[in-house]
Amino acid sequence: MAVRAAAGRRAIEVLLESELPHAEDRRLVLVDATYEGGDRETEFTVRINGRKRRVRITEQNSPLGIVDAWQRHRSQEDPDGDSVLVVTGAVPADQLGWDLRAHAVRRRSLAVDPADIVKQLFGAADLDARMAGEKWLLDALLEAEPADHWPRSGAVLTRDRAVRALLAARLGLGDTTSDTLDFDADTLFAWTRTGAGPALFAALPAAERAGLSEWLEKTVGPAAPTLLALAADQRGADALPLGALASAALAASSAEAAGFALGTLYGSALASFDALRPFADAATGVVTRWIAQAEGGGPHGNEARSRVLAVLDRADQLAADARLSPLIGTDRLLPSGYRARLRALAATLDGDVAHAEAALRELAEHQLVELNAESTDMARTAVRLVRWLNGPMPKTVSTGQAVQEHMASAGWADLAVGILSEGDTSLDTAVGEAYHRLIGAVRERRTRLDEAFARTLADWTETASQQATGGALLIENVLAEAAAPLARDGGRPLILVLDGMSADVAVQLAGELDRKVWTEVIPKPRPGKEAARQAAVSMLPSLTTISRASLLSGEPAQGGQSVERAGFTTFWRKRHRDAHLFHKGGYEGPPGHRLAPELLDTLASDDVVAVVVNTIDDALADGREGARGQWNIGDISKLSDLLNAARDYGRPVVLVSDHGHVLDRTPRGHQQTDAEGVGGARWRTGTPQQGEIALAGPRVLAGGGQIIAAWRDDLRYTGRQAGYHGGAAPAEVTVPVITVVPSADLIPASWTLLPAESTAPHWWRGGDAAPMRAGSAPLAEKPRGRKAAPAPEGEGIFMLPGRGTLGEQAVQSPLFKAQREFVRLAPTEKAVAAVLDALLSAGGKLSPGAVAAAAQAATGKSQRNPERFATVLERLLNIDGYPVLQLIESGRTVQLDKSLLQQQFLGGAA
Repeated sequence: MAVRAAAGRRAIEVLLESELPHAEDRRLVLVDATYEGGDRETEFTVRINGRKRRVRITEQNSPLGIVDAWQRHRSQEDPDGDSVLVVTGAVPADQLGWDLRAHAVRRRSLAVDPADIVKQLFGAADLDARMAGEKWLLDALLEAEPADHWPRSGAVLTRDRAVRALLAARLGLGDTTSDTLDFDADTLFAWTRTGAGPALFAALPAAERAGLSEWLEKTVGPAAPTLLALAADQRGADALPLGALASAALAASSAEAAGFALGTLYGSALASFDALRPFADAATGVVTRWIAQAEGGGPHGNEARSRVLAVLDRADQLAADARLSPLIGTDRLLPSGYRARLRALAATLDGDVAHAEAALRELAEHQLVELNAESTDMARTAVRLVRWLNGPMPKTVSTGQAVQEHMASAGWADLAVGILSEGDTSLDTAVGEAYHRLIGAVRERRTRLDEAFARTLADWTETASQQATGGALLIENVLAEAAAPLARDGGRPLILVLDGMSADVAVQLAGELDRKVWTEVIPKPRPGKEAARQAAVSMLPSLTTISRASLLSGEPAQGGQSVERAGFTTFWRKRHRDAHLFHKGGYEGPPGHRLAPELLDTLASDDVVAVVVNTIDDALADGREGARGQWNIGDISKLSDLLNAARDYGRPVVLVSDHGHVLDRTPRGHQQTDAEGVGGARWRTGTPQQGEIALAGPRVLAGGGQIIAAWRDDLRYTGRQAGYHGGAAPAEVTVPVITVVPSADLIPASWTLLPAESTAPHWWRGGDAAPMRAGSAPLAEKPRGRKAAPAPEGEGIFMLPGRGTLGEQAVQSPLFKAQREFVRLAPTEKAVAAVLDALLSAGGKLSPGAVAAAAQAATGKSQRNPERFATVLERLLNIDGYPVLQLIESGRTVQLDKSLLQQQFLGGAA
């Protein structure tokens, strides 16, 4: 016996909408199919020719039943109305009498063909041939039609178009009107994270679920069946976490044991173990792309970060529930893997630097390293301190050398200690304890350095003066040696005195300056000396009323604002310049103004201007540094506005302090030291005890020229504060002097730019980084003398026997020589060769400043505008648009492509 066709409510509706408009008010419709609508859908209305008509469906399985139902409908149920009776059932058409057929639409039983109905619903003339035998798809399309109907599909309704429309209507996947195949793993996994999507899939008939799974597997990939099986099992929300966990398990050393544990998590959703790898790969691909979005920052990045962490934290939870955590260990994707790597790094901090470096590389390879940027930076800082501890102990030769060493290296160690002191965001006890021990080791070394410095300072102070500096830059000479050169030939420097700025604070602020706006400059060092920032020695004791007055007066002085203002005016009047000094309350703008109009008017003039900013020094008293040891430009009152104003008015800037400070890192409850003759937090008169030094000489302007100063950082004679100054520690006595210009034209004669690579010590930049020498590029030294050793075989530092370095070979090539003829103001071949070799030896990347320094070292000619110089090099080397050399990272870095350099100028030769 043939299988009887079945029709649901929507099929009946479409049939009526198609037949009744031409049926001349006939009210009986015989349908050659059984009804699937159920008892609740036997009465409804349809709109025919603009008016509603009531429909009643009855299922009859005998000719007499049909006749009886029709008679009741005509005589009892709706004798005078226009309602329609639809009769379905199993009665063959040939058993119906002609008297009954005479009342029926078309006078016969109407066949219900789901394919024809679907064509009508989509407005198509034909269907994809593959759909004819797919009852699940046709029935689903009839049942799932949206309230605003299916969109028109054109002449032929393809299977892919139909399935896409069905997915959108049934599961909320995509758009019913879409004409593109935009399904991918990201879309499908994101759908599993919605509240309703997986539940809707689980509620579908089994045949429809199977059909959709098959289509998605072909479209999205082999991960789709497992994902949808999890959705059908009411575990769709865990699909992505389970995929990430599967990736970790498959990469584990005991993959077989991990796979067995995974089986308990997946259950029947995993058809076979072979299905695990494609599912894991698809899931990790999605998470990796989300991580990349999260690293981009902004609102979308923050949302992506939340998604990533929610998924991966859930994966870790599932691993713990299944006792998988010990097997997946240091997985490179899961948060537990990041924490495990961080703990492994912490365990190396007490030992050899090579182990710490290796552990840092392992941590950096974790995929969540950027999403844990603060924790990663802290770990990187810890390894930097291990490098510093394992490096040679600096020797204190003189006071001038010692403050320079503190500014160039030890101050960075103070910065690192400040960062570590905040504690890791993971709140991991083992990591925190490791950082605590490392800080203790650093402080022990600093104690030895500070003691040696104090003794050298005491000997030097006995005779030191402006006439006998002993090779040191004195704070009373800073205006003459750092500001006056900027004021020559009508220069208009802005001197920003950041009261209390220590070396560690100074390097943070300088590092935040926009290198595209500001160029850092220094006096040209003597040959063989490293390029380094300037550092001065404060007056003693290192107090504001002494050191700041001496700084601004250009000679030893003591007093408040009136003394500073008079001394500043007198200093510049001797140099035939007018000058103005603004203190707190004088430069801040009234409501509606960022800066005081008086200050802006002065900055617009030709006068020398200085501004005293007290934010840092004030913070030492109110506890600001006790909570957070790091500073940025936005933390300093009006500093950003002052720098912007200096830029706008074309003024070079000197960032200088009057003294530094030490932070209070003693335990809570640590009491002040009882002592006689207390003059301040860190100095007194009397007899020196342990941790103190006696200072006397022309530069000691308190205590009658003789004081006792604390050099140990845990000594204080007054109540607890966030930090203190007045003692003899290098962090208090060192005065940072940082000079920046907004235009290369403002670099004074006998000054030179300071490359960014020269601002941080080699142990901060990396274990293999070597310090750059002033007047030299990072190149191999050439042998001197008549009997110089022959060049080594092979490249060495890019040397080839008898041919020179790669840079020298490139500039000797005919192509380079021809190109140079067409570039206006092209640098010399010697300069270009030096730049190329400097970039090659640095791994292909340097700052524009370092590139200019390499050219200057080779030729002796100063490149006053590093960015412009780099742009000329681009025009010179990038023939036919090939990016041999280019400015990247918004102009902050010059990048050289070695392979393209060889192809363009050396014919591809290595």
